[in-house]
This record gives sequence, structure tokens and C-alpha cells, in this order.
Amino acid sequence: MRAVRVVHLGLGGFFRAHQAWYTGFDDEWGIAAFTGRSAGLAETLTRQDGRYTLVVRGPDSDDLQVQTSVVAAYPGSDAATWRSLVADPAVAVVTITMTEAAYAPDGVVADRLVAGLSARRLAGSGPIAVVSCDNLPGNGEVTARVVHDLAVRLDPALDEWITGNVSFVATMVDRITPRTTPADVREVGGADAVPVITEPYTEWILSGEFPAGRPAWERGGARFVADVVPHETRKLLLLNGGHSLLAYAGSALGHETVAAAVADPQCRAWLDEWWDEACRHVPLPADELTAYRAALLERFANPRIRHTLAQIAADGSQKIPIRVLPVLRAERKAGRRAPGSARILAAWIDHLRGSGAPVADAGAAPYAARAGSVRDVLTLLAPDLDGDTELIARTEGLLRGAEVHG
Repeated sequence: MRAVRVVHLGLGGFFRAHQAWYTGFDDEWGIAAFTGRSAGLAETLTRQDGRYTLVVRGPDSDDLQVQTSVVAAYPGSDAATWRSLVADPAVAVVTITMTEAAYAPDGVVADRLVAGLSARRLAGSGPIAVVSCDNLPGNGEVTARVVHDLAVRLDPALDEWITGNVSFVATMVDRITPRTTPADVREVGGADAVPVITEPYTEWILSGEFPAGRPAWERGGARFVADVVPHETRKLLLLNGGHSLLAYAGSALGHETVAAAVADPQCRAWLDEWWDEACRHVPLPADELTAYRAALLERFANPRIRHTLAQIAADGSQKIPIRVLPVLRAERKAGRRAPGSARILAAWIDHLRGSGAPVADAGAAPYAARAGSVRDVLTLLAPDLDGDTELIARTEGLLRGAEVHG
């Protein structure tokens, strides 16, 4: 049996399709994984000895792969076991896959990490790497900031120890992983109650130090670079930003999945419009961006990956600021019209007004209350833009002219 050398927070489908899959290539490393909140998934995986089926779903067929890197699963409420495992000197890496909201000050990420690192310090267990695998710009820096902010308030000596002993690694992660449906479970068959469906494409780029060692993730194709920012920007703007466009504008047209939306010529034209705009702000060679766009179209069009627009549309108030606003600001600063950015903004406001996918966003209420006015939404979302009358007029025109709806 693999020894536990990685502790993970966020026992969801993406983690099991991505980090756990990469770790599976090094049989000397096992993962103890914790849910964010619910105990159900941990209990099921425990009954299955941590094993589950990864269904790699191509356009024409499935490749079923039994995964064994998760050797223990716990509910997020098991704080004592979390502290004990992070304090274990055999554990060299803590990985995280939560949501953008979990990185709020005093949020789940800061609370869990500070508690675990405090226990490790008291145990004298030495240095460790913390690896965020969430879609946040500078996710390593964000993680470090929220941890230090909480630690220094609780115990300045702990904060000093973290500075000297904890490495915060930045990453870019990419693998489309839709929610598993009851039909998927039935298709897999057997005793596996928690299979994971994913696409063939996968990418993981990391930058940072691992003072206590790490799994040989490169055996699965992971890349280690000096600067993850260009790759992170490419993915956030082109894939994630494209997803947000389709989630709001595509669902308003009645589409349910990414594949259905991208097959619509109108949505495809909007997607190209957004990509043309966003590519101006990705610091990578043009030929690499062209190849990435072509790969994205192939991935989005996979009819057997049922990636629902409703799933992507969730938590827009957290996603729009990092996926769309950087491009919008840069385009307006350069004196350009920013039609792609304005379209996503309009589509999101239309979503808040009740069009398309249902609103599933804990932070949406203040925006929804003001969704009748583009200016009022911008005052909350991006106060630096609420005086941009040209942008406001264009966004209002998109809404009035029903361009978002087709």
C-alpha cells in the first residue's frame, strides 16, 4: 500500500481526475484526502478502499482507468485527523482544490492550512510545500497571503515559522471534468459508486520549491517552469473566459452543454470575438495561442463530455473579476471598444435578471439587486469602470438589442 505523503483538501471530481491521476504515476506516494464539508463522498471512498474509476471520455469511446493514489478519505469536519496528518513528518506536500470563494480572508483555505501548519510546527516536523490547484491568478501568492494574514494575527511566532518552512507553489491546472451523473455510474457498473468522468486532454504546470520532496508528477506529463503566469493567463482567459461566455450567452439561447453551445454558429462567432480580444493580453507566441484555440474548439465540441453550462455559470461573482475584467480594463485603457468583454458582462447581467442558467452564486445577491442598471453593477464589480459611459452604453445596447439572446 502507498504511504501517505500528500494531504489534500477538496475531495471532488477535478482533484480525482487531475492531481490524484498525476500522483498515480509514482507508487511511492499516497494521498490522504479531505472533503470540503460533506462526509458522504469520504465514506463511499473509504468503503472502496480509496479506489475509483476514472472514465477518460473521448469523442468515440471511453478508457476506464482504476485509480489507486487516494489511500485514505476523510470528511472535512475531521479537524483532528487533518492536523495530525499535516503534522506527520512523512507528509511532504499539501494540495488544495476548492473554489475561489474558499480563499476569502478567514475562509476555509486559511483556516485549515493555519491549523495544520501550527500542528506541524509544534511537532517539529520540518518544511513542507503547499500547492494550490485552483483557477486563481497567482494562486500560490493568494494562498500565501491568506495564510500569513491569519497566522500573524493568531501567533506571530507561527507566522515566522511559516515564512521559514513553508513553500507556496503556483500552478496552472487544466482538465475538463463534468459532474458525474447517475447514468454515468450505471454505465461504469460494478461496485464503484463514485466514478469520475473526464476528457483525454490534461495539463499541469507548476512553479515553486518542494523542500521535503514531491511525487514524480512529470511521469504523467506535468511541467515545472520558472514562471507559470503566461500559461495561467492563457488558460484563465481563453478556456475559463470562453466557458463563462458560453455559460451565460449560450444558456440564454437555450443550450444546456458546452458542446451544444459551441456547435451554434452564433456562439462560435462570439467565442472567436472574445478570443481575438483576450489573446492580445496573453504573453505567449501567436502560434502557440493559435494551436491552443484549435485544441479548445476540439475539446469543447466533444459531444460525449456533458459539461453543463449551469455548472460553469455558478459563482459568477467570483469568476467574472478574474476571467473577464483584466481584459476589459486593458482594452478600454488602450482605447479599444472591447466588444467581447462587454458581451460577457451583458450576458452575466442578463443571467442575474433570470435569463438562461439558474443563478447559483452565494455572492450574487448584491449584484442581482442592482442588475437593472449596468452602471450600478459596475459600481460594485469594478468601480474604476462605472464612469465609462461608452462601455455602459454598449453593454446596455447588448441587453436592449437582445444580442445576448441571439
